[in-house]
Amino acid sequence: MQLTAQATRQTGARDADGMAVASFILGLVGLLVLNVFLGPIAIVLASVALWRGTARRGRAYLGLGLGVADLLVLVAFMQLDNTPSWSF
Repeated sequence: MQLTAQATRQTGARDADGMAVASFILGLVGLLVLNVFLGPIAIVLASVALWRGTARRGRAYLGLGLGVADLLVLVAFMQLDNTPSWSF
């Protein structure tokens, strides 16, 4: 007796599409808040979605670019403020 359904090709593609959209949204939100956390998560989700062969490659590439932009914004603000984010 099996409690869950077998994973199919369609299920894997749908998961990859969801990761592509999630990376785009997290990258976009990361430009405004919590870029130190949301940027790397967006980069990882976009990379995994592209590796799994998502049908939404554009969203995955946008999520990847926005994740990198999140980290660049963080570095720019740290340079403008002349303080590292981990100072005590």
